[in-house]
Amino acid sequence: MNKRLDALKVALNNEMKEHAFYLKNAERTKNAVGKAMFQQIAGEELEHHERLKQLHENWEKEKKWPETVPLKVKDTTVKNVLRDAAKKAPKGAKGDADDLKAIRVAIEFEGKGAEYYANLRDQVSDPKEKAFFNLLANIEHEHYVSLKDTEEFMTDPVSWFRKKEGGGLDGA
Repeated sequence: MNKRLDALKVALNNEMKEHAFYLKNAERTKNAVGKAMFQQIAGEELEHHERLKQLHENWEKEKKWPETVPLKVKDTTVKNVLRDAAKKAPKGAKGDADDLKAIRVAIEFEGKGAEYYANLRDQVSDPKEKAFFNLLANIEHEHYVSLKDTEEFMTDPVSWFRKKEGGGLDGA
């Protein structure tokens, strides 16, 4: 149990660091797509932190996986953010070097976060505990995929639009 409580402390710390990182970059960037993506993920990371904090507090008190904590988190809507923001962005609007650096840092820690929660999921046997960590792993993975998509948009928006709009070169 202590090992899992320690793992929750690590997760709590990581979620707050990520939240602060995304907020800082949302304020810094002038790119509308990057701003929307950073703001969305910042909000989701804050919600994860709140759920983990609630879980940690109850688990410390009850010395077991709590029955009463609302262990759901909102589904991520991050994949819609890029699509919606990109519709409003000029088709040739690339991200600057700082935006790309921030996106690449975020890709790295979202990948590690997905792996971390998947490892926690695989170490437990309680079905509710397993489902909760699986949900967090899946959301972090969705962030990772969406950030990779954002990276592609910022480095080559013309190709990104071509791929997303699904048009062919045959005029169909």
